[in-house]
Formats: sequence, C-alpha cells, structure tokens
Amino acid sequence: MSSVDLLFMSSLVQIVDTALASATLRSGRHLVCRAGCTQCCHGVFPISHQDADRLRRGLELLTVSDPARANGLRIRVAESLSRLSLGFPGDPTTGIVAEEEEASEAFEDFANEEPCPVLDPATGTCDLYQHRPILCRTFGPPARTEDGNLATCELCYTGASTEEIAGSELDPTLPTVIAASDDAFNAAHHLTGEVLIAYALSNCE
Repeated sequence: MSSVDLLFMSSLVQIVDTALASATLRSGRHLVCRAGCTQCCHGVFPISHQDADRLRRGLELLTVSDPARANGLRIRVAESLSRLSLGFPGDPTTGIVAEEEEASEAFEDFANEEPCPVLDPATGTCDLYQHRPILCRTFGPPARTEDGNLATCELCYTGASTEEIAGSELDPTLPTVIAASDDAFNAAHHLTGEVLIAYALSNCE
C-alpha cells in the first residue's frame, strides 16, 4: 500500500468519524451502541475495495503486534469462506459480488446470520476496529435511505420522538463524499465492484 493510499483513506476516515461524533453527540442517550453489542456484526454485506485495503492493512499490523489474535482471526476467515462458498452470488475466487439483478436479489437472502470473521466471539469486539469499513463506522445514527427515509438501528432510538431522530441525522452529504472517494480509489487501482470482508482478508499474509 502506497503512502498516497494511506493518506487518501485516512482523509475519508477522518471525515466520516467527525460526522459520526457529531451525530453521537446530538443523539445523546438514544444511541446505545457499545462494545459487546454485535447484532450489526451478523449478516454479510459488500464493502468497497478501499475498505478492503484498510482491513488488510489492519490485519498486517495486528500480525506484528498480536500474532495469536491475528491467527485466530485468520482461522475465522477460513471457516467463514467455507460456509460462504456455498451459493455465493458472485465470483467465488475474488469475492466480488455480482451486480446483475438476479444476483442482487439472491444476495438479499444470502448468509444473513453469518458472523463477521473480524468479530471476536469471546469478547464481542472487533479485532480490526481502527480499520473497520465505512459502513461499520456509520451504522447506528439515523441515515437517509435511497428513498429518502431516515433509518436507524432497531436497538437505538426506541423512545425517541420523530424530532429527536431527525435532529440526530448523520450528515446527509456523506454518501456522496464516500462514493467519490471510492470511485477515485477504484480508478487509481483499476478496480470495480464490491467484495465481502472474508474474501478481502483471505489472501492477507
């Protein structure tokens, strides 16, 4: 990974984390995300190649700082891949999710209970937390769906008013910023599509 890549990804993470900090402050007691709450860590979802590179960087660093923990993560990755290989709606070699309509529909019901291999089941925490994907960083606070509705984690904002939820909204300009950053990264590395976390980490030495 080049120094330009590291600077590029660091800039996006800073923007996203700043937006999350603002939403968290405005959410107050209604945002109940905490270590050990792992509901959002189950069910596969596609991530960008930029996210994938960040995760691989995190695993490389973990291999140096805590080899045993890194080895446990790699074992979970291998176990996850053996389960995901059955019926994966995409390229089973690269882990890139197919974009055709039929494949997209199949993905809706694919591996919805599969735990993220980066999740340590013993502690309920993320082994690569500082390098987690953008979606993981932004999940929880109210965010706009494609049809314009505000969506939240079902465990949060349970007693919040409509006004409190709206007042806690994650910066609505973030999707545009994230998409532009991912597109630039893909263009620089001649990449397309999105990949699953297990596949992204499967070839990380």
